[in-house]
Amino acid sequence: MFEKLKKISAVCVMMTAFISGMILPQTVYSGETQYFPIASSRVGPYSAMGTGYYGAQIDYMNYVNMTGGVNGVMLTWQECETEYNAVKTVECYQRLLEKDGQKIVVFDTLGTPGAYAVINRMAKDNVVLAQYGYGRTDGADGRVWPWVFNAASHYWSQIAVKMKFMAKIEGGIDKMKGKKIVHLHIDSAYGREPLQAMRAITKDWGVQLVEISIPPPGLEQQSQWLQIRKEKPDWVTFWGAGSGMNSTAMTNAARVNFPRDRMMYVTFGAAEEDMFPAGDAAIGTYAMANALPGADFPLVKAIKEQVYGSGKGNLNDESRLGSVYWNRGLGAAVMWIEAMRLGQEMHDKVGKALTGAEFRDGYEALNMSSKRLGEIGIENMVAPFSISCENHEGAGKFAVMQWDGEKFNQITDWEEPLDPSYIRGLVESSAAKFASENNMPIKVCKISKGVSI
Repeated sequence: MFEKLKKISAVCVMMTAFISGMILPQTVYSGETQYFPIASSRVGPYSAMGTGYYGAQIDYMNYVNMTGGVNGVMLTWQECETEYNAVKTVECYQRLLEKDGQKIVVFDTLGTPGAYAVINRMAKDNVVLAQYGYGRTDGADGRVWPWVFNAASHYWSQIAVKMKFMAKIEGGIDKMKGKKIVHLHIDSAYGREPLQAMRAITKDWGVQLVEISIPPPGLEQQSQWLQIRKEKPDWVTFWGAGSGMNSTAMTNAARVNFPRDRMMYVTFGAAEEDMFPAGDAAIGTYAMANALPGADFPLVKAIKEQVYGSGKGNLNDESRLGSVYWNRGLGAAVMWIEAMRLGQEMHDKVGKALTGAEFRDGYEALNMSSKRLGEIGIENMVAPFSISCENHEGAGKFAVMQWDGEKFNQITDWEEPLDPSYIRGLVESSAAKFASENNMPIKVCKISKGVSI
């Protein structure tokens, strides 16, 4: 399956030593360590996603250690297999919570069902739930959810950007009135997560929304696509997970002659591993990106040179470096380490390990400007963003890609919703409602100058 992926990464060239030094300068080992958990999903129908995403996280932590750690603090980690299962995610969280007397400071479930399963426990444990573009969307309101982060963009912003793109193709919002959209989704918390925003936008625009679910793991979709053929929608938004489910959707779309350039895939349903199995049936499919693929970013090249060049790479297939899932895992791990560095500075603990609360403060101070992203070596791979006490989302931006049979081509800039304040209003309303129903305190955010980066 990855023969064509090799074409993507064939453009990689060896980096000179100064580039890796530019990204993370060598530092004297302080003798301290910081422990991170890896809640993997390398087994089952979601394995392509999990191996790429978590493989990149381990690759980056290896790279950080090889280039001096975080101000001399070395990173340690332990892995536990969740199989993208909510029950097993809880078990892994409990198992990974502490190692050698040191408690974790962050947890990344990769999946929305798993995030919902551990979200309340993590707040009590003072552990950051780092949802890289997934999970409980109203967690973006940091006043209600101080330990939950959706950085850099969440599902409601994503569906709003999709609707914006559709409107552009159709000739404007006024041309959307009377159109029909099918939301085809896996029957899980993940598949249903965008619906609150989607229902609100389609109602405002006069768009007919048809919701069709698929039982997991989603390998049987014939009846759903027969229904789609009957509905004759103008667009299909597809919210799937796992290469089998995602490629099956494209092959079924081809069978009922639904045009792939009227299908818009979710971030976690559109990677190279999802496209290749579908063959020509995938050509023309639109996909959303919160981390763009590509092996020519300086940090990707540096990891290939130093980590894989020394035989410490986590992936068996080196050609996957720079792929969608791998780059997304890299983007997530970069935030961890940047938050750790900021937390050290904020709490006068440079060269020392952090507590969960100190790490959380660093996460909330993230300011990933274009300049900072360039210093790290991933400028243009992710959209610039910053986090605040109130806003735990950040950018709210996505890029639209289109599959040409060999690779994804970026066809838009980093786009935000037509009305970001409208989406933020939905987030705040949902969070306030949850807080009221569950007697949760509302944090009062103080104005702060933050940390200069």
